[in-house]
Amino acid sequence: MSQQEFWNSKFSRDGFLYGIKPNTFLASKIKLLKRESDLLCIGEGEGRNAIFFSKRGFNVSAIDASDIGLKKLEQRAKEENLNINTFCQDLNTWESNKKYDVIVASYLHMYREERAQLFEKIEESLNQDGYFIGEFFSTKQLDFNSGGPKDEDLLYTVDDFKKSFLYCDKDISEQEVILDEGKGHQGDACVIRVVIQKL
Repeated sequence: MSQQEFWNSKFSRDGFLYGIKPNTFLASKIKLLKRESDLLCIGEGEGRNAIFFSKRGFNVSAIDASDIGLKKLEQRAKEENLNINTFCQDLNTWESNKKYDVIVASYLHMYREERAQLFEKIEESLNQDGYFIGEFFSTKQLDFNSGGPKDEDLLYTVDDFKKSFLYCDKDISEQEVILDEGKGHQGDACVIRVVIQKL
């Protein structure tokens, strides 16, 4: 099953699988960022983070493999009179042709062998002093039932990030948190939180 087929099957249901509130961790880092910055949401799904940042004055673009998820994002953006650029694309084939001040991701599903290439693309796509901010399910999430993949190859460790982004300042931590994100993420969870700044 392709990424598009997988996510379309999830996002084809009524409502918003992960709710309409932004990821709490991403939203909490807005104070680090300059308004009107160019911001890219990767693996953005139905658009909750893109909508949040666009409403706060950022120039937002969003990539996701699911055209159904992006249509929900586009509809919300239209209703709220927001201008968000959307790109329906698998991140494995993404080639960025511009630089961003900020790239964000929440609970991105990428297989372990695919990550090094994606992380290189992210670093290359950041302007100097730009930020990559994300929250990802830890391999320890297998012990919890609050959401996320049950395949360890789609889960992350602190070392996944430490061994990449070599020319960046990195703040990486593993934490237990309580998720309240729509029907898809509810309850105790173990996550990796990253704030990476390109030097």
